[in-house]
Amino acid sequence: MTQEEHVRLREGASWSPWPLTPEQVGELDRSELIDIRATGRAGVYRLRAKDRVGAVRLGRGPGRVRLSIAPKIPVDRLMYLLGYAPDRLQWQGRNVDAAARPDLLPAVAHAFNRAARWALRAGPLFGYRETEDTLPVLRGRLRTSDQLSRRPGLPVPLDVTYDEHTIDIPENRLLLGAVRRLLRVPGLEPRLRAELQGFAAQLVGVNPPVPGAPAPVWQPSRLNQRYQPVLALAALVLDGASYEFEDGRTVSVDGLVFRMWQVYEDFLGRALGEALVRTVGGRPEPADRNHYLAVGRRHVLKPDLVHYLPGSSGVPVPAIVVDAKYKRDFRREDLYQMLAYCVRLGLDDGHLVYAGGRPGVVRVPVPGKEIRLHRHVLDLSLAHGELGRRIDALAETLARVRP
Repeated sequence: MTQEEHVRLREGASWSPWPLTPEQVGELDRSELIDIRATGRAGVYRLRAKDRVGAVRLGRGPGRVRLSIAPKIPVDRLMYLLGYAPDRLQWQGRNVDAAARPDLLPAVAHAFNRAARWALRAGPLFGYRETEDTLPVLRGRLRTSDQLSRRPGLPVPLDVTYDEHTIDIPENRLLLGAVRRLLRVPGLEPRLRAELQGFAAQLVGVNPPVPGAPAPVWQPSRLNQRYQPVLALAALVLDGASYEFEDGRTVSVDGLVFRMWQVYEDFLGRALGEALVRTVGGRPEPADRNHYLAVGRRHVLKPDLVHYLPGSSGVPVPAIVVDAKYKRDFRREDLYQMLAYCVRLGLDDGHLVYAGGRPGVVRVPVPGKEIRLHRHVLDLSLAHGELGRRIDALAETLARVRP
């Protein structure tokens, strides 16, 4: 395998043989992005994707290898799901044009470039940043305590605080960080790469976020309205620039990777929660972490959605609990998990929403009543409009079975 070639796999596909050097096998094995098995033939190994999709470049020298893992659902559907990830805006409607782009990374880069072009069409955004400095003249407000403690009795220099009109604001830092990250993604089209370099040139004077540090925090406002779609995509790009191992270690990569079960959970929690509000009102809590299995706030429960409705006293109480399962076949542990949710939340119905398989109901007798564990199926390969209608229909079903 030459350095110019790269390994192409598909999520959910069976094992496929690839010629690899021992160094490349080591890099791929350490990444824990794929499963590797020997074939019995020298220099040939069987590879299979795990639960992530995307493209990365791993290793150096003889161990250098490019790995692309395509999602099993169409790319434009995945982009639609990604638009519902936590703290994202609804950018997918006018900024995603991925139908003719079968590869994930070009689709992400194209959507980002289109949104960045729109955001920067009138030039970069400027804002005010509070700055502390020591100056020979008064500017802004004098920091009296600092002045007296550092230079008692001296008229100058002065310790001051002032608002500086600057390009170096959180919005531009986030935007530049995403531009730099996409420039490191392997296999981008030359046209997309050139446009990204043009965006970076427009943001001269901006300090990009430090790799590994928390992303810059910004607040939506009227002033940054034209930036909001690209900032949602920028957060998505930076989030995909690393992944976690099972033991909690975080690894940065040259590329973008997304863990599909997390994307599905984020999408279902947000989209179904919004549909339930339209259907029955109330308040959705995606990824609710406010309930525990044991006394003493031990063993936190992690349902993907708890929907709250007013109880008999008017105080919101858990009324619907949902868990997303990015798989086709259910397992008994899924039932045990949902049963624990229902018992702890005091609900007679729990809902498991799978990305494939067959629907059904499992009835569990408990003292004094019966708990029903519902299996629903959501076809992620459907077009956006139809998928949205299926979400609305699922919300209506959940509302009907509620006591």
